[in-house]
Amino acid sequence: MARLRELAAAQPARLPPCRRRRFTSAASLGAIVAAWAGLLTGCTVGPDYVPPKPVMPAGFTEQSGSATHAVNEVQTSTDAWWEGFGDATLNSLMTDALRSAPDLAAAEARVREARALRGIAGAEQYPTADAGAQYDRTHGSANVPVGVPPGGLGPGANGNLWQAGFDASWEIDVFGGKRRGVEAADASYQAAVADLGDVELILLAEVARNYIELRGVQRQLAVARSNLSIQQDSLSLTRSQFDAGLASRLDVLRAQAQVSDTEAAIPTFEADERASIYRIGALVGHPPEQLLAQLDTPQAIPLAVADVPVGLPSDLLRRRPDIRAAERRIAAANARIGVAQADLYPHFSLTGVAGLESLNASTFLTAPSRYFSIGPSINWLIFDAGKVRFEMRAEEVRTDQAAAIYQRTVLGALRDVETALVSYAQSQVRHERLAAEVTADREAVTIATRLYRQGLNDFLSVLDAERSLYAADDKLAQSDRDTALALVALYKALGGGWQETADASRIAAQRP
Repeated sequence: MARLRELAAAQPARLPPCRRRRFTSAASLGAIVAAWAGLLTGCTVGPDYVPPKPVMPAGFTEQSGSATHAVNEVQTSTDAWWEGFGDATLNSLMTDALRSAPDLAAAEARVREARALRGIAGAEQYPTADAGAQYDRTHGSANVPVGVPPGGLGPGANGNLWQAGFDASWEIDVFGGKRRGVEAADASYQAAVADLGDVELILLAEVARNYIELRGVQRQLAVARSNLSIQQDSLSLTRSQFDAGLASRLDVLRAQAQVSDTEAAIPTFEADERASIYRIGALVGHPPEQLLAQLDTPQAIPLAVADVPVGLPSDLLRRRPDIRAAERRIAAANARIGVAQADLYPHFSLTGVAGLESLNASTFLTAPSRYFSIGPSINWLIFDAGKVRFEMRAEEVRTDQAAAIYQRTVLGALRDVETALVSYAQSQVRHERLAAEVTADREAVTIATRLYRQGLNDFLSVLDAERSLYAADDKLAQSDRDTALALVALYKALGGGWQETADASRIAAQRP
């Protein structure tokens, strides 16, 4: 923004160069001022906005090498990114969130507020007028001379005053300060719309994340119960072996301890399951208990049914609503430099009043009761101890701040995508290894149990095999959950959908 500061500093406290026309000496002063003001309405002080052009890499680093097999470019895309999981319940929750989520309602209210403020800025470019009427009954004081209000008709004199009329004023935007104000309000409104898109993206990602965590804990609960059943069978077998004199009491105690340990984990999973349901209810705008019937039935962890269209890093400037909002805030701050700078130059106004005035009701509506006054005025701030220039400097610094925040937002977006890409790719690799481990552990349990029944192995081998199976099953469930969560993080990092964004459509539809 150093260039913006140079442009602002180059503006002197004199009239900017605009076209002027000569007038004959016979022209009235009012006509000269009015014509001159009309010619000057094309001047706009302050630096013109130049959008930032950050240097973006040619491609994502993690899209090559180990990540290539995990995430590939495809031609089809959708704004409803969550439909890529192929889960009807998740789709229903997203619809509910878009319709009734409190966070989204608050963001939409901020958009409506920004629209109203834009309307206020636009209205300041037009004339204002008001009308009024009054009636006064006066009695003159004997102790004051004639003409002193309120009873100025004379000592002891009574009178009436009937008045009705209107007055109007219009400050002509000669140097574009008000137009810069509209420009700033426009950019602020567009930033609010982009913020709405960001809130929507964050909200939907949170709903998806909590839904995946719910299905993940349900999967862990199912794994615990399945392994508990295996362990209870082993306990029954051990007791039978003990009763037949083929096993020691130590084996029975070890089997019982393993069963109790697994039983102790189940209440924690059940509590986490309910907590996830309640969090989802709060996010979508429902009472916490309302979703119990819908979500209490376990379902599979949602996984991707299609590849993710990653695209190019430069696409993030269009996709990510937080980047669009940061760019619009630079534009708003830059326009406010011109708003402040306009106070260095004269302010031209046209004012006028007209109406009826009479001391008698009988003559109030007659032609002689008419009055009017109209004329131009000029107001130029001569001395303010540098206040306007300090205001300009403050706006320049705010523009620099907005530019720095924009740069930080762009870098953060690149970081988010790279992190999500590597997490998603490596979570898939981990899932493959854990699936192989579960298969091996399940076979080991079968073999160890068979050998124990035949008396060819001790019970410790059975316990070790069952513990390994339970741990591997639990890690595989967590891996499925983490893979789905990494995919949500990737969708969020990329900005959600890839067609024309909904908030861009809202800008076109809602612009006042």
